[in-house]
Amino acid sequence: MASLEQIIDDFAFLDEWEDRYRYVIELGKQLPDLADDDKVPENKVQGCASQVWLVSHVDGGADPVMTFEGDSDAHIVRGLVAIVLAVYSGKRASEIAATDAIEIFDRIGLVEHLSSQRANGLRSMVKRIREEARVKTAA
Repeated sequence: MASLEQIIDDFAFLDEWEDRYRYVIELGKQLPDLADDDKVPENKVQGCASQVWLVSHVDGGADPVMTFEGDSDAHIVRGLVAIVLAVYSGKRASEIAATDAIEIFDRIGLVEHLSSQRANGLRSMVKRIREEARVKTAA
């Protein structure tokens, strides 16, 4: 899996949006498949036009480290899931709650090139992850 820094650098290197879309799809192909057992309604992200599943794992006490797995049935969305996971997975809950991935997507110019449905789905993924992190820091 590419790190967030690598993804940002690669986006800066790619001038054409078609190349960037291909890169997003490539990131999605690198994403490990989610087990069928995890593709259940409670892991499904609401607000996404395509099917998206997110699974979180928590390790630690008051400010746990959270890791995430995700998947989608759409190639481009699977790539977006991979980028969202690069932003959040492996971080402490307090850091996740304080980080808005949409700002990062804006910075690399990705949001403006997504359909409104995909952009809304992306926001739904980010909102869900940050909500889970807030719950863990409040526990």
